[in-house]
Amino acid sequence: MADDKKKSEEMKASLDDLNTRLSAAREASKPKEARGFKEATTYGVATRLVAELIAGILVGVLFGWYLDQWLDTKPWLMIILIIIGAAAGIMNVMRAAKQLAPSEPHDEDDD
Repeated sequence: MADDKKKSEEMKASLDDLNTRLSAAREASKPKEARGFKEATTYGVATRLVAELIAGILVGVLFGWYLDQWLDTKPWLMIILIIIGAAAGIMNVMRAAKQLAPSEPHDEDDD
């Protein structure tokens, strides 16, 4: 009878240890809160925003050039699609900047 009680206590201690380790693992695997600009370097943010703008313009130039060659409408489609690409690039930059900005006001004294 004492042997069964000892096994029961060992099993309970083992389960408590497992529960503690599981709780620690769950806590460690929780996603971290986004902090806006603090998570990314300034250079990385600038590179991303410039790439967003250039990508929109470049897509407009390439599609415009291809359609002008195909439809023989030089240079009108290229001009129109450059403008559309620039507008899309600016919208992408604004969207990316909004995602990077912190969602709530940040007080410098809190750091």
